[in-house]
Amino acid sequence: MGDPTPSPRLRDLPADARAAALGLGDERIAALHDGLSLAQADHMIENVIGVFGLPLGVAQHFVVNGCEIAAVPMAIEEASVVAACSYAAKLARASGGFTAGSSEPIMIGQVQLMDVPDIESARARLAAEAKALIGWLNYANPSTRSRHARAVGLETRALAGDPPMLIAHILYDCGDAMGANLINTACEAIAPRLEQLSGGRANLRILSNLSDRRMAWATCTIRADLLAARTDNPAPATEVVARIVEASLFAERDPYRAATHNKGIMNGVDAVVIATGNDWRAVEAAAHAYAARDGRYTALATWRADAEGNLVGRIELPLAVGIVGGATRVHPVAQVALELLGVKTARELAEIIACVGLAQNFAAVRALAMEGIQQGHMALHARQIAIAAGARGEEVERIAAQLVAERNVRLERARALINRDPSLPA
Repeated sequence: MGDPTPSPRLRDLPADARAAALGLGDERIAALHDGLSLAQADHMIENVIGVFGLPLGVAQHFVVNGCEIAAVPMAIEEASVVAACSYAAKLARASGGFTAGSSEPIMIGQVQLMDVPDIESARARLAAEAKALIGWLNYANPSTRSRHARAVGLETRALAGDPPMLIAHILYDCGDAMGANLINTACEAIAPRLEQLSGGRANLRILSNLSDRRMAWATCTIRADLLAARTDNPAPATEVVARIVEASLFAERDPYRAATHNKGIMNGVDAVVIATGNDWRAVEAAAHAYAARDGRYTALATWRADAEGNLVGRIELPLAVGIVGGATRVHPVAQVALELLGVKTARELAEIIACVGLAQNFAAVRALAMEGIQQGHMALHARQIAIAAGARGEEVERIAAQLVAERNVRLERARALINRDPSLPA
């Protein structure tokens, strides 16, 4: 059956030795330690005055579609997320790990057409010319020709109201890129042709971040016999399964719970998206819009019991991520993160990220349904409190342990413990 807690292999090593244990060479380790230079940052955005750092950890034990993922890089400041993902992944691997999939990397560009004299006639003309317009984007127009991405469709939507609008959707297969720059260029390039065909006026020309043609999903099974709560009074496995299913149903039916349920998912998702240099704001926007796609905000991940009484989870969400272009190309740490993952395509990256979101969701819901979220979370949060109070070096762990033992994880108590400790430097 095995120990369901994360492996201590990396945890027991000093921080500066962990990267080497993952097989990274000196150059890659230097990139991790040095991070983004001020000169590099100055070329990425405007008015640069410094570089903001986040802890970069790795989740372990992930098996995705039968392949071992030795380390999943996660950039996040919140305590317990990396450990929770590793814990969930270890439970899932006992049943073969995660099964994941994804759709083709199709993104949508939108052209808003106003003052169209006859919207239905315009829709018919655009449909008749769709093939020619797509060919023009792919082959004839220099600014939209690409070896890595291609236009694959043109659709229209009529939006009623005052004023009425005709919206043209340009569908792009973005390959291994996120695709925003190319799609925006394509929307601007094709707008005059759409104006001519529709008789209207183009206003906004931009991609949509509701990337619901670019989906990723994952499932896993957690064996019931591994689900005993980590408390002084372990609950029967059947009770743990039942409570997690009840918690899932709560999130599926109630938007107030669903928002927090999905926030926990995004703790894991965003951490990998950030680590790999992708646009986490776009991923967040797509996920939450998709969660409300039927007019009611609901859960992105669900949990049910199977015929054998084991717990089965499923997640599905839009994931527009790339492994080429943008910050993934220029950020040295993002390059190391992608190397650690060993992904060859953007779809593989999206599938791993979906698995991480499901793992994080399981860990959070299991803790909430059983011992409560604070028992594990506050033990890790105590370290941050100790540091904020002024603890340094080995004193951080000692003060944190005392705070947890007292069940009093508060800044004032940490300061009091530090002030009465004569071993601390002045």
